[in-house]
This record gives sequence, C-alpha cells and structure tokens, in this order.
Amino acid sequence: MFDFKPMANAPEVFATSVADMAEVVENGVATHAEPALLGILDTYQIVSLSMLVLILIMIWKKVPGMITGGLDAKIEAIRTQLDEAKQLRAEAEALRNEYAAKIANAEKDAEAMIEGAQTEADAILVKAEADGQQMIARRKQMAENKISAAEREAVLEVRNRAASAAAIAARGLIAAKHDAAADSKLADQVIAEI
Repeated sequence: MFDFKPMANAPEVFATSVADMAEVVENGVATHAEPALLGILDTYQIVSLSMLVLILIMIWKKVPGMITGGLDAKIEAIRTQLDEAKQLRAEAEALRNEYAAKIANAEKDAEAMIEGAQTEADAILVKAEADGQQMIARRKQMAENKISAAEREAVLEVRNRAASAAAIAARGLIAAKHDAAADSKLADQVIAEI
C-alpha cells in the first residue's frame, strides 16, 4: 500500500521501519517514545519541577507582595472612589431636596401671587365701581348745580327784564300823568320832608 523508505542518515527517533509503519497504518496502533530529561525524568516531572522553580523565583522576588500591594492599592482607590461617589450622591440628594423645596415654595409663591392678584383685582373692581358711582354722583350734582345756576340766571334775567319793563312802563306812565306842575309839587314835598 504505502511504500516508505527510511532516510539513511535520519536520527533514531525518526527512523522507523517500513514494517512498523505498515503495522500502524493497518492496525491504527502506534507506539512512540516519551521525551525524558537526561533519561531520568518524565514529562510531568519536568513540568512540575519547572512550576516549582517558577514559584520559588516569584516568592524570592516578592511577586506575591507586589501583587497584594497592587491589589491593596487598587482596593484603596476603589474605596476612595466609592466614598467620593457616596459623597456626590449625598450632595446630589441634598441639591435635589433643596430644589424640590424651592419648587414647592415657588408653587406656594405662585399660588399666593395668584390669590394676591385676584384680591387686588377684586379691590380694583370695587374701587372702580365706587369711583364710578362717585363720578356719577359728582356729575349729577354738577348737572343739578348747572341747572340751578341756569334757573337762577333765568329768574334773575326775568326779574331784570320785568324790572326793566316795569321801569319803562312806569316812565311812560309818569311821563303821561305827570306834567310840570305835578313835578314841582312833588319836588316841594320832598324838600319839605328834608
């Protein structure tokens, strides 16, 4: 089936006969030599010895102390960050409470302002109504005073016209009934009384 030819100058590890290879191919079973350190130690022993040497070097160079120191520093940094976070959270809650109180006060102030504005508007309406009533009363009084003044003027003018008409009528009557003799008699009578 396979025709393998070993190399003439190949080391012993790789030198395999054709018969051995044919047996491996047909049976599926192969045997090989395990590596060994100086022919004394097996593979697992070499690995164990290497790990032991590595651990001893790490202890000698104080690697666990450096690791724990680094971890302690990291833990302390995290603890500091957590403390800062707690402090920031407390400050944030205080600010939130402060602003919530401010909002509540602002709402109360807004309600008070609305109530004050409503009260003031009602007062302004009442005052405007009272002022309007007073203005109506003043205007009515002014109108009545004007009417009274106009009536007085009219009465005075009627009196003046009546007096004027009476004087004109009296002058006309006196002129018609009194002559020069009646005038001298009247003048003598006035002089006698003085």
